[in-house]
Amino acid sequence: MIKAALIGLGKMGISHQAIITAHPDVKMVAVCDAANYVLTLMEKYTGVKTYSDYRKMIDTEDLDCVFIATPSRFHAEMVRYALDKNLHVFCEKPFCLDVEQGSALAQLAERKRLVTQVGYHCRFVGAFREARRLAAPNILGNIHHVQVEAYGPVVVRTKGSTWRHSKIEGGGCLHDYACHAIDLMNYVVGAPRSVGGTVVKSIFSQDVDDEVYSTLYFENGATGYLAANWSDDSYRKMFTRITLWGTKGRLSADRQEYQIYLREPNEELSLDAGWTIKNTVELTQPAWFYLRGEEYSAQIDHFIQSVKAGNHQTESTFSSALATDRVVQMLLADAEGRRTEVWKNSGAATAKKRSVLQDLLVGGH
Repeated sequence: MIKAALIGLGKMGISHQAIITAHPDVKMVAVCDAANYVLTLMEKYTGVKTYSDYRKMIDTEDLDCVFIATPSRFHAEMVRYALDKNLHVFCEKPFCLDVEQGSALAQLAERKRLVTQVGYHCRFVGAFREARRLAAPNILGNIHHVQVEAYGPVVVRTKGSTWRHSKIEGGGCLHDYACHAIDLMNYVVGAPRSVGGTVVKSIFSQDVDDEVYSTLYFENGATGYLAANWSDDSYRKMFTRITLWGTKGRLSADRQEYQIYLREPNEELSLDAGWTIKNTVELTQPAWFYLRGEEYSAQIDHFIQSVKAGNHQTESTFSSALATDRVVQMLLADAEGRRTEVWKNSGAATAKKRSVLQDLLVGGH
């Protein structure tokens, strides 16, 4: 039985708590949050131990792993403390607001051979997983353009602030919505080399961005486009889509289905010329516990099974999430009129670049 603890009992934390508690291979040992009211209710109705100090919880309890679902700016310090205690870590996205901190943490986890995962749940959606398989030269040919989109009705009027509406907390559409689209793109086709013409602006929010748009440039000459808007109430809930154009056809995938158009039949996969459409239900294993979508249970089960097996190469490691953080960094820099490229490693960053990044992340758009 895997012994787990959870830090953060907000929207995602409560969702994770329900899924983890229902998992047959996990014992939820303790939870931690800053709100005494939430802790009182959790202890009363679940009987789980509660803490207001995550360090005390980790030091006191006998744990195998910890789940972190706090505001983004706390991720780095909490992840490091857990890794230093040799705990496997599942952390909500985005991984880290500071790329060099994230790189150091990814390297630390790899040295210790600890299991790490970041909550990019799109990687566990059947249609997106199939899109990754189909995005191959023998199927789509050479991909020359990719488009990723994320829309939804998070902020549709001027209203009171939460941590998601605070710049220093790591809130905003870029860190909340766009990073899902970016990670999906990285998962299916790889990360872009550079970005240009980035637009990061507010509609209703006072302190953070509500929409993000940018052109993407890949090493092989392909181009792309990112569009994210969390102030779009024409969507009932978050909608994410990736579309690929290749020399042999076109592929589009979202949460519900994938659609592929081929100019010629593919005998190897028994795909006819023209359109093939398949629903994500046909591509997804049933979840033992359904909450918000089977991908949320699937990602936690994947982490737990990886902990049991000692498999530190999960579907969404700290290292893979760091690639998404680096693209976010490029977007922020480009939005400020500065073009930059993905750094090959943290050592390639000069002190000046580090200062620019810190100013962007803390100082605003």
